[in-house]
Amino acid sequence: MAGREKPTAAMGELAAERHIAFSQMMLDELPAKYASQEINRVTLAYFAVSSLALLRSLHLVDKDEIARWVLSFQAKPNDSEKLDDGKFYGFCGSRTSQFSSDSNEDECKSVSHLASTYSALAILKIIGYDFGNVDSRPISDSMRNLQMPDGSFMPIHFGAETDLRFVYCAAAISSMLNDWSGIDCEKARDYIIKCQSYDGGFGLVPGSESHGGGTFCAVASLCLMGFIQSNNNSISNNNSNDDKKSMLLPMSNFIDIPLLVEWCLQRQGADGGFQGRTNKTSDTCYAFWVGGVLKMLGAYELLNKISLREFLLSCQSPYGGFTKFQRELIPDLYHSYYGLAALSLLEEKRLDTLCVELGLAAICGI
Repeated sequence: MAGREKPTAAMGELAAERHIAFSQMMLDELPAKYASQEINRVTLAYFAVSSLALLRSLHLVDKDEIARWVLSFQAKPNDSEKLDDGKFYGFCGSRTSQFSSDSNEDECKSVSHLASTYSALAILKIIGYDFGNVDSRPISDSMRNLQMPDGSFMPIHFGAETDLRFVYCAAAISSMLNDWSGIDCEKARDYIIKCQSYDGGFGLVPGSESHGGGTFCAVASLCLMGFIQSNNNSISNNNSNDDKKSMLLPMSNFIDIPLLVEWCLQRQGADGGFQGRTNKTSDTCYAFWVGGVLKMLGAYELLNKISLREFLLSCQSPYGGFTKFQRELIPDLYHSYYGLAALSLLEEKRLDTLCVELGLAAICGI
């Protein structure tokens, strides 16, 4: 039925103005369907602010107001508490996870989360906030409480799942703070190595199925910690197989990079998009998660850029933003940001460049 078809508006082009309007709207007021994600409000704000940064539209927001709002979520120890009390003093994800202290002061009891802390610091970095004004010592010192004996990280101090997502958050936080005292990098590296699967990709935990998001977290963490050096000599399809191997192998003595690159390339489907796992449908966000891995490894030129761009542009919603799959109408914040991030990797002219390892627009000066 023609009335149910997805409207097209120059789908061969980036609808930048619509995406700007969508991001602004989501930053100002979230629709009712996001009520179930209230606990992740800071992370949702990260997607909106990051989208505006990639679209070179940060001048449309009040950076001072955003900074005050983000900083209000930081958890800090009371004078009577110590940083070795087992708690994590990072950033809370929302007001619903933020509680006043026993003394009824306007102060946050520590229910902070590694992912929320990453998102909060990323927002501050993007808007150009002076990190000299961030009380970073409690973050780094207490983050050590979250690292497990096997090198993995819990996201919160009172227990939760441990996997590569939170190893990445810890590495990214340390990088943004320029303080690596909160993580045992060697233990984290050993945990990451155990997560590489027989097919070259990385599962979220050792022995699990290779996954696009887990693979990004593994490779980006190794890059941030200095165990993989960025490869500036991008491989092209004109290189012989021997040339490709010789350019990749020196980058790491810890993981099988040629097999990893092969796994990533196999994730691009006939529609041009990327899937997160074998036999899954192409999904907008994996164009960043898997494409970002290829970018960090210097193998980005091996994918089909033209078909990937066509896939991403076909996922634009007529209302602004991006959808998860093709032929859908309603966008969401998560896929909207990673759709823009993936197009940035493709060097879309209307977008700012990206610091792949941190997932931040280059405008932040990293």
